[in-house]
Amino acid sequence: MTTRVWLIRHGEPDSDVRGRCYGSLDVGLSPAGRVQMEHVAGRLKSEPLSAIYSSPQIRAAESARILASSHVCGCQEDPRLRELNFGEFEGRAYDEIAARYPELYRQWMESPTKVQFPSGESFFQMRVRVIEALESILCEKEGQTVAIVTHGGVIRIAIAWVLQMPDESLFRLAQDYAAMNLLTWVDGVPQVQSINVTSSRF
Repeated sequence: MTTRVWLIRHGEPDSDVRGRCYGSLDVGLSPAGRVQMEHVAGRLKSEPLSAIYSSPQIRAAESARILASSHVCGCQEDPRLRELNFGEFEGRAYDEIAARYPELYRQWMESPTKVQFPSGESFFQMRVRVIEALESILCEKEGQTVAIVTHGGVIRIAIAWVLQMPDESLFRLAQDYAAMNLLTWVDGVPQVQSINVTSSRF
């Protein structure tokens, strides 16, 4: 019994958010991001996907629709797959955050998985919901192949969970825009088959 899960990061977002903190902030794909996801769709066109799950945030949902254009299963949005909510940091330039919240910014840079963002989430809260979503999908789609189109933070949590990595090592896992990652479960035992594969490495 083999379950295959493609974890796919959304394509490059619109340039409006470059240099800014964005997690729960909704932003669409850039033209380059759409091209990236078209390459992903072409790469996975022959995959027998029984379901495509997506974060409800625009950049991920738009990416998922591009992937779904090559399949008949459609997309299902799951709010548990959304990116971290940075609360009062959302939409602010990093220099502004550093100046306005110097102590919290220092903590964030030194121990990113231990910070509670003002009016937002902590890493622990995010991790709980992400793993809950993954366990639900694995239970529902056992023995099938599915795709999850989501965010870099969500994907890092999933891979670290499978590898039993400590939280503080999470950001050692690179995740480029439109990166593809393949996880499999063979008789319930997880394996990482590929990490951070992009169109330039097909």
